[in-house]
Formats: sequence, C-alpha cells, structure tokens
Amino acid sequence: MSPNLTDKPHIVIVGAGFGGIRAARALAKADVRITLIDKHNYHLFQPLLYQVSTAGLSVDDIAYPVRAMLRDQKNVEFRMAEVADVNFDNKCIVTDSGEISYDYLVLATGGMTNYFGMNSIAENAFAMKTLDEAVTIRNHVLKMFELASHENDADKRRALLTFVVVGGGPTGVESAGALSELIYYVLAKEYHEINFKEVRIMLVEASDGLLPAMPADLQEATIETLIRKHVEVRLCVQVTDFNGKQLFLKGGEIVPAYTVIWAAGVRAAELFDKLSLEKDRAQRAIVNEYLQLPNRPEVFVIGDAAHFKQNNVPLPMIAPVAIQQAEIAAANIINYINCRPLKEFEYKDVGNMATIGRNAAVVSMGKFKLKGFFAWLTWSNCPYPAVN
Repeated sequence: MSPNLTDKPHIVIVGAGFGGIRAARALAKADVRITLIDKHNYHLFQPLLYQVSTAGLSVDDIAYPVRAMLRDQKNVEFRMAEVADVNFDNKCIVTDSGEISYDYLVLATGGMTNYFGMNSIAENAFAMKTLDEAVTIRNHVLKMFELASHENDADKRRALLTFVVVGGGPTGVESAGALSELIYYVLAKEYHEINFKEVRIMLVEASDGLLPAMPADLQEATIETLIRKHVEVRLCVQVTDFNGKQLFLKGGEIVPAYTVIWAAGVRAAELFDKLSLEKDRAQRAIVNEYLQLPNRPEVFVIGDAAHFKQNNVPLPMIAPVAIQQAEIAAANIINYINCRPLKEFEYKDVGNMATIGRNAAVVSMGKFKLKGFFAWLTWSNCPYPAVN
C-alpha cells in the first residue's frame, strides 16, 4: 500500500450485508481508506433466501460478488476473513487471517437465527439465514417426497409429507407460501404415486396474528390467502421441542413431522457473544443517538447488530433500518474526522411488503395499502436496495 494512502484515516467495516455495503458506498468520495471484511466474498440478498429454499431461484440469483459491487470504488479494499474478536482498547480487529488496526470501526455483522435456548430445535430444525441453509432446505424437501413416494407405512408417509414453518413474520409467511407453490404447482405434476391430500403445510405463530408490522386488514388477508394455498395457519401456538420426527406444542399436542423450518427469531451475530458491551436480550449492542458505542466514539454499530430505540421502541431487524443507519454512520465518521457536529439517527419508515406465493402479496406504505396480484407486482418491481 502506498505511503500516501496509509496516511489517510482507516475505516474498517465488518460485514458485507445491506448495512456494510451501503456504508462503504456512502464513503466513496471521502478522503479515507476503507477495509471491508466478511467471511464470504459475496453479498447475500437474504430476503429472497426462501425462494432458493423452495427452488424458485438459484444461488446465483441472490448472491453478488463483493469485489464486483465495489470495483469502481478506489478507496476500498475487501478482505475475506472471519472476525474472531475486537480489541477496542488497541483499536484492532482480530481475524482468522491476522489482525487489522482501525481508526474508525463500523460493525455491520448482521444477525443469526435465535432459538431462544432450545437446543433440540437448533439441532433438528432448519434455519434460513445463509445460502447453505437455504440449499439444505431445498434438498431436504425434495428428499422427503422421494422417500414418501415409496413409503408403505401411512403414518410415516404423512409425517414425511408434513412441513411446518415456525414464525409468522415475513420469512415465515413467504416460506409457507412458496412451499405451497412448489408442492402443488410443481411436485404434484412429478410425483404421480403420491396422494397430495396427505401433504400438510403448517404455519405456526405464538402470537395472535401474522406480519405484526402490517395493518389488521392485511394480516387477515394474509391468513385468507395462505388458507387458499392449502396452508394450515395456527395462531397462539407455542413450540416447545422438536426431535427430528415429532414437533411438540405447548398444551401437549404432538405433530409427526420430519421438516420444521425455524423462522421465529433473530439475534445479533455470534461475534457479539464475545464482546464486553452493553447488550439487549438479542445480543444487540446498545448504541447512542449517533449510532456509536457508549464511551467508544470511534465505533459505530448498525443494522441487526444495533439496539436503537425510537419512540422508546427498539427498531426492527430489517434491511431498511440497516441501510439508513449506514448512511448516518458514514456521515458521522466524516463529521467526526472534520470536528463537525454529528447527526442524530432517525428512522424513516418506508413501509412493509411480503409475498404469499405466486401472484399474491401484501404491501403497506403509510396510508397506501395493497393486497393480492397488484401488491405482488409492486413487490416484484421494488428496486434492489443495496445496489441502487
């Protein structure tokens, strides 16, 4: 690295998700050098993982090379490495390929599946936060149909053909809808020996509604659409255990099933378990109004890794939050370098969307609400947020 470049303030960004990529791009014109670190060399569009898991999209459709995304930005260097620890006192990142010092740090590590301490579910259920997990689900679902097509025991065959999605947020709703599309529009044409009346798709939610961020009428529309798509919606039902063959529900009900997709919770990345920080129950770091760690003004935390309250309510762990926080974090680093006042972060709600299979969705943007086919058209034409 040339001497004139090493004299510039060094900003390290950990995570090449929505927040990390946006933070790097927001600093494109700054007189700084940036090191972007991620354990993968691609940016993953996580909201479409469910389509990979149900064979609707291929891996290449939702994974984009980080270097290609930033090829025209001369002040950024990408490092593929896994961060093991952060030494805040020495301003140093510890990775599996060595240590990297920083002047300013942006932690945009994203989130991981939260099993709420239920180890048996973590061992036996399927998560959907990574490409490998989505591909594993796809292969498993197809395997269940292969096994069921030659299974003579009726009880075991029905268990093989029972698919349970746990969690009534966007990932759970979209997964259940996409599973229905795959099973009834594709597999039903290919597995002639299976009686598809034996197939059971369940969506289980512990609260009294789906898509809690949506208005009540769109929540009801979501349930109605899922039911039309042969999805059994179970509200106010809590999962207590899953051993790989049986799902146990609070109250004593046991559902024979070989497939449980866990979409019921998200927490901060595992790295935060090791860091001595003030954190919430989801292991997210508590940040101030400028997205900084208390007493660490050079460290910013954004996205799923940050606990930020607005109107006394923690912001949800969704891509628009990460993207908006990345913009403010980048601006505040430049302001800090130039001894200018920092900007307080305020999230601007851009609305919510969720698909419910083919040609069906719900959209809520302020007073604007849509459901059904036209909502699906709106969703399908929504621009990709990390690239534009």
